[in-house]
Amino acid sequence: MSAGKLNCPIFILSTNMKRPYFLFVWVLAIFFIMALGTIGFMLIESYSFLDALYMTVITIASIGYLEVKPLSDAGRIFNIVFIITSFSTFTYALTRLTSFLVSGEMQYYLKNRKIMSALDKLNEHVIICGFGRNGQQAGKTLRSHREDFVVIDHREENIDGFLLHDPNLLYIKGDATDETTLLRAGIHRAKSLICALPTDADNVFIVLTARELNPNIRIISRATSANAVPKLRKAGAEHVILPDRIGGNHMATLVSKPDVVEFIDYLSGEEGESINIESVGYEKLPPEIRGKSLKVIMDWKKTGVTCIGVKDAYGRFIINPPNEILIEQGMKVIVLGNKAQISSMKHNVDDI
Repeated sequence: MSAGKLNCPIFILSTNMKRPYFLFVWVLAIFFIMALGTIGFMLIESYSFLDALYMTVITIASIGYLEVKPLSDAGRIFNIVFIITSFSTFTYALTRLTSFLVSGEMQYYLKNRKIMSALDKLNEHVIICGFGRNGQQAGKTLRSHREDFVVIDHREENIDGFLLHDPNLLYIKGDATDETTLLRAGIHRAKSLICALPTDADNVFIVLTARELNPNIRIISRATSANAVPKLRKAGAEHVILPDRIGGNHMATLVSKPDVVEFIDYLSGEEGESINIESVGYEKLPPEIRGKSLKVIMDWKKTGVTCIGVKDAYGRFIINPPNEILIEQGMKVIVLGNKAQISSMKHNVDDI
């Protein structure tokens, strides 16, 4: 896939947005024909409303029942014109309406409406562009961390296969390199974007577009070659991942430091204590302990978490920081704990 060359619907929901409009037209056509016949018989033959409606139904349905009352010459002429003009239109409209309801299109439309509504409500979510192996793994991890995310991919087999295990997946079947698709995914409200397309050129294009649409979004991109790393960073990606290199490093480290790597895998994997490492920024701390020492902060409403590092205002990490270090504007505290401890800690700072 190359940017600008993909011939696929930008957004799968948009291909069916015309269905409700046509549904309304078909219902309106049936109503109009019924109303025209009923009013005509009432005016020309002085039928009651019920008699006129009955006459209209048996006429357009070609049932062949006798008239409610013998028709006058004017009534016969009206009936002839009414049959000629209404029969084909009514039959077609009724057929299309029945097909829409019986074939599953209505259920399909309602499902898409639900997805659209959920997309409009997303805020501070993650957008995953490309849902191959890397994208799906990112989705599984985000789901285990209870992070809201939406997927963009034009390959139906990738999304449909994941839906078997996660029917609540929010997705857009379309071209992630298209600006309209990113806007539909809520790029302006998103906090992060993961570019996991298999082609570096597409990832660079998405990074450029996303950075222009949302200057504050955090972008993580995949790269297939080392040559693409500086291009992706220049385009606006904060982090560039080389999956093959990471896999090789991981396997080599398992040889030299197996226990350490297994422990880290246990912490971050699906089988271990999920969400056990968290960062708390200065702005999330309660006012009374901002600018205080690390000891004061860690002693505040103890939940059992342990500080394993501090990120200073310049982005540098301090491992096992001393208790007397002051946590000031722009700094973050990195804490470690089990799922319950982290949850309690987040609850304390989120309630401020």
